[in-house]
Amino acid sequence: MSDSHPIDRLFALIESRKDGDAKTSYTASLLKAGVARCAKKFGEESVEALLAAVGGDKKELVAESADVLYHLLVLWAACGVTPSDVYETLAEREGRSGIEEKASRQV
Repeated sequence: MSDSHPIDRLFALIESRKDGDAKTSYTASLLKAGVARCAKKFGEESVEALLAAVGGDKKELVAESADVLYHLLVLWAACGVTPSDVYETLAEREGRSGIEEKASRQV
């Protein structure tokens, strides 16, 4: 994993907090609460970003997007997913149309 991208740096920081003190680290408290709590927080932040987008508030959308990304990375860490896992899947999809890619996943 490259530490040059902000996503990679943030994920490394999140990972470093896994065994941290939940009383002093928000990240540690989320991770210790488990996957369901991490997923709930991700969902809440996603809704806030959606509302900012629909409301046309670009500044708020940017702020909420940062929260969404942070909580997504916490969720990945809680589930044992890494940015590299996601990058690999994105690379596999590169060059394919979205319609073609979605059709390949339908059962």
